[in-house]
Amino acid sequence: MTNDLILTLNAGSSTVKLGFFEAGRTEITALASGVIDFRDEPFEIRLNHDGQRLSQPLTARLSDPNALLQQSFDWLGQQFDLSRLTMIGHRVVHGGDIFTGPATITDEVLDQIEALAQLAPLHQPQCLRLIHAMRAFHPDVKQTASFDTAFHATNSALVRRFAIPRRLHDQGIKRYGFHGLSYRYIARQLADLPPGARVVAAHLGSGASLCAMEGGISRDSSMGFSTLDGIPMATRTGALDPGVILHLMGPLGLNLEQVETMLYHESGLLGVSGFEADSRELMASDRPEAAEAIALFCHRIAGEVARLATTLNGLDALVFTAGIGENQPEIRAMVAGQLGWLGLELDPAANAANARRFSTPESRITALVIPTDEESIIAEEAFSLKETE
Repeated sequence: MTNDLILTLNAGSSTVKLGFFEAGRTEITALASGVIDFRDEPFEIRLNHDGQRLSQPLTARLSDPNALLQQSFDWLGQQFDLSRLTMIGHRVVHGGDIFTGPATITDEVLDQIEALAQLAPLHQPQCLRLIHAMRAFHPDVKQTASFDTAFHATNSALVRRFAIPRRLHDQGIKRYGFHGLSYRYIARQLADLPPGARVVAAHLGSGASLCAMEGGISRDSSMGFSTLDGIPMATRTGALDPGVILHLMGPLGLNLEQVETMLYHESGLLGVSGFEADSRELMASDRPEAAEAIALFCHRIAGEVARLATTLNGLDALVFTAGIGENQPEIRAMVAGQLGWLGLELDPAANAANARRFSTPESRITALVIPTDEESIIAEEAFSLKETE
């Protein structure tokens, strides 16, 4: 049996996206995509394969992640011959200054990834859990890591610096940027734009960020040292005056764990609305708190577009991607409505249809909807390491 199957695993805070790809001699072919969803019990694994949508409930509890993964892979083994696996590629959120490209996961590399977990406490442990599980399930299969921070290694030293003592910057406290696999994919989809086009891409999902690109190269990002920075998200604050943290831990007496929980899990759309983190539910609600949460979300996105346009010295195109960016025209319209002064004009019908280009022909800025595909980037980067030791 030919070992020609590449599995990709993309661990988020509440889901694991996966992909199956066939490795040829010089290229890869997508076979299936799926997700293991941990948001609602009973948990479920879903797979799109050969035009069919398959699903399987999972009876294990979140308190036993190894059992959940074992059940998932027992079922996946009924859909694919897992003995064909030649590589397993992982999305790893934080690569620090160590990893500026994909890496084969050796013991040394794994130690380095684990050392970076403190910089991404919401995501890195999930990545590591999957890496260790796959080592146990398939010990002879080569594993690779694709890093979200790597795409932003091209940011200038000035963009990456905080106004803090230099010794802390030298210790690694700097802006890294995230969602790099998504932005790398988006950059490849911009061939119809002029060479050197100045583009801001907005990856809007449960986690959300924006990236300034020039000719497909990252120049700046809304996220900085951590995945908390930038615009508000489903349950994360986005940029926050550090004086608020001092106040919470000083006069209000909160400890570090309480503050971390608030910043990552109780803020953003959930915090502002007081009852819901899902933008779809908020858009459907008639509660004023829901409207305020959405308005703040869009206001901060528009403001960040303008800031990133300053880094680029102009703006030629604005791209929306990920779950919210690809599927919620009302939010795109609200963001664009605050950017008319830049010369952005929307075609309402094209926007409502989620058309690739939804700006008018007269618009000075091209507005695009481009579905992202992080799994294909993970698979390509794994394939690029296929023959390396």
